[in-house]
Amino acid sequence: MLALFLFFILVAVALGLVGALTQGLFYLLIIGIVVFVADFVLLGAGWSRRSHRHVLR
Repeated sequence: MLALFLFFILVAVALGLVGALTQGLFYLLIIGIVVFVADFVLLGAGWSRRSHRHVLR
């Protein structure tokens, strides 16, 4: 799970850099930002699901 999170962070940063530095590819910056935000939302959803599990004894 954490490896996938870090992979998506790297993808978002790469898309953001290409979009910011390349003329006419501003949409890649927007896609990078969306991937970055979605990654944190999915990570938060995964952590909240784990915290609600209780061991029945």
